[in-house]
Amino acid sequence: MKIIAINGSPRKKWNTAILLEHALEGAQSSGAETELIHLYDLEFKGCTSCFACKLKGGKSYGKCAVRDELAPVLERIDKADALILGSPIYFGTVTGEMRCFMERLLFPYFVYSTQPTSLFTRKIRTAFIYTMNVSEQTMKDYHYTVHTGLNESVLTQIFGHAETLFSFETLQFKDYDKVVFNLTLPV
Repeated sequence: MKIIAINGSPRKKWNTAILLEHALEGAQSSGAETELIHLYDLEFKGCTSCFACKLKGGKSYGKCAVRDELAPVLERIDKADALILGSPIYFGTVTGEMRCFMERLLFPYFVYSTQPTSLFTRKIRTAFIYTMNVSEQTMKDYHYTVHTGLNESVLTQIFGHAETLFSFETLQFKDYDKVVFNLTLPV
């Protein structure tokens, strides 16, 4: 079994990356082959709306046609048995890098139809791990679940299964005395 995790955080050794590493360690302990990819290490852009992935009979039908550093990652995901995405929440949603990645990953598989269908040829398990420096109640009050719920819905539609994990009140800074920060976190 091959499991790929995608880190949408600019930090390679912080909250999101740590949770992804722990998830992969658990998978490895069960015999899975794993890979952690840091999006901020790659040079790529989001969807360019070229629609090459939608051209009937086209050489890129169901696949992103853009050839950049993300292209081989998308090819490996196409063969993976499970996919874990991870992102901190910035202004109520995933990072820009994660959003660009999701456009490139998901749009080629999406079919415009009355009954939405997927061009992904099989069902795989997916999960999304979110880290944020707010409480669960604040997440709900600020409607973060609109975005996270949409992500879960689309992952389920494309891949057949999705789970969501939230990590609340995560640390943002190593030394809070060095930054402007006066948010009172519950004890």
